[in-house]
Amino acid sequence: MFKMRQFSSIFIIFITVFGVISPLATFGAANTNDSQANIPKGSESLWNPSKYIGVEEIKPGMKAYCLTEYGTAGIEKFGMEVVDVVHNMNTGREMMGDVILVKGTDERFISTGPVAGCSGSPVYIDGRLAGALAFTWTYSKEPLYGTTPIAEMLRIGQGRQTGQSESGDIQTGLTYNFTTPLDLAEIYRAYDNSPLGPSGNLGGARALPCPLIISGIPAETYEQLGSKIEPFGLMIAAGGSITGDNADSENMRLEPGACLCVPLVSGDIQISTFGTVTEVIDDKVYGFGHYLLGQGQIDLPMATGKVHTVVSNTVQSMKLASLGKTVGALTTDESDGIIGQLGATAKTIDLKIQTDRYNDTQKRTYNCTLAAHRLLTPRFLELAVFGAVQYLGSLPQDHMIRYNVTIGLENAELITFKNVSSGLGLNEVLAEGVGAVMLLLNNPFKKVDIESIEFDINITPTDIAAAIWSLDLSDTRVKAGENIEIEAIIQSVLSVKKKYTFKMEIPQELEPGKYELIVCGTQAYEQFLAKSVPHRFVATSMPELIEALNNALNIPRDRLYCLLVLPPSGVTVEKSELPDLPATKAMVLQDTKRALKIQPYQHWIEKSIKTGTVIEGRKAVKITVEQ
Repeated sequence: MFKMRQFSSIFIIFITVFGVISPLATFGAANTNDSQANIPKGSESLWNPSKYIGVEEIKPGMKAYCLTEYGTAGIEKFGMEVVDVVHNMNTGREMMGDVILVKGTDERFISTGPVAGCSGSPVYIDGRLAGALAFTWTYSKEPLYGTTPIAEMLRIGQGRQTGQSESGDIQTGLTYNFTTPLDLAEIYRAYDNSPLGPSGNLGGARALPCPLIISGIPAETYEQLGSKIEPFGLMIAAGGSITGDNADSENMRLEPGACLCVPLVSGDIQISTFGTVTEVIDDKVYGFGHYLLGQGQIDLPMATGKVHTVVSNTVQSMKLASLGKTVGALTTDESDGIIGQLGATAKTIDLKIQTDRYNDTQKRTYNCTLAAHRLLTPRFLELAVFGAVQYLGSLPQDHMIRYNVTIGLENAELITFKNVSSGLGLNEVLAEGVGAVMLLLNNPFKKVDIESIEFDINITPTDIAAAIWSLDLSDTRVKAGENIEIEAIIQSVLSVKKKYTFKMEIPQELEPGKYELIVCGTQAYEQFLAKSVPHRFVATSMPELIEALNNALNIPRDRLYCLLVLPPSGVTVEKSELPDLPATKAMVLQDTKRALKIQPYQHWIEKSIKTGTVIEGRKAVKITVEQ
């Protein structure tokens, strides 16, 4: 007996010290392998079965609850019930996946129906996190939500990250032919008509819209621009901000169920969108349960927020919230949600807007910070400028706008221009300012960092549009070396006529023949330049783009132009002008076998007069230079 007991003791010690595997240990290992088999692929490093529940464990009728903010009480628990799990459901995400259907049982959920701003609200089943409220059905009568499984969200950012290349090859839906002269008005129209976000409405199912909180600009502004915001999947809502010294702002933090804000414009004008935090792992914040733009790697500010209440609406209920404090940056935006990094700092742009209106007692200055994003920056720059100008109401039917715009780029490079517009609202101001920013951020040559943007805008209740009434010449037959007098009468919108006179000397060496003399306004002058010297407005590299923008944007609109078109001579080699090149050498350079782009150089004599009016149209006459 003693020997048997002694042997048993030795055997136990042997197992303890040397790790011999017993049948019991083998049984335990088998269980471990089984549990490993249930870990969703792609989320192995983050999956914790005691913390998360997989879709294979979820059955219809199971009780659930979600955490979210519905008002000043902060994060609250709301009862829910599992309707079912649908596999391989197409919800507008990049790929079909599993969806947990849940229905709210809390009385407040029932009375409001699906609520915009609940995107990302964590859903718990059996005390474990199952996923995030993410989508609903248009005009749903009851609080039925589609929930993105937490396993899908934990895979965000785990795939191959291509990021944004130096040449900027992310597909944005924005295309422009850089082989033709820049046309800022056309670029601006193309941006307005481009598809800016992925579609989320399939069979009635759509991602819960994210409310867009706007403060500091009049409601009329964002109502007018609402159609330009909706393609992003955003829902415009009035809101406010929590001041930095407010105790609420200091105490708020991002945790499951908390309001998660993305400030797009902050400062004197505030524009931000928000959803809800789903999960926080170390310094990573998961939220929304669906894309913001679905563009992979992003860099946008991330902030806290406070929900004041839920506005119940028969079409779409939504949370009313205020922006809190910036605490990090969003880094990843995929079909199943977004990820933010606490403590990170997103790239932003300093924005300054100064407005001087005829009906204001002071010149107003708006100092803001603008999120830096290829698609979002131009749109919310437009919204901020529009709102600042319309702070004291819409522009009168008769109006004139004088404006100065400066766009500061990295390495201290500048694009700066000033001009005047009449009777067209902000169309020309935005086409040039916003169009230039859009072109810079979406150029095919190089990733551009915009450091600052400044608008200085002056509005007066005067229409200075005018047209060319008549054109007379002292003589249509002249000799080389003689002067010719050109008299143009301009008629303004109030039928006031004013005479302008040009004196032009015919070049001494000009060959006899017929020549065209043009008197025109800015638009016709721009068309003439685009046809005569297109290389000045064409870009094949980043430095050329900056030069082309400065050339295109610095043509004064309040001038009358007089052009005497001369025969072409010399050549333009790529962008180098050789106007006085001898004809024999020009012929050699224009050999079709040469790889360089070479074209004849167009000569003309130009005079201009500052008129204080914006002149439309052109008139042309033929003059004869005699022997």
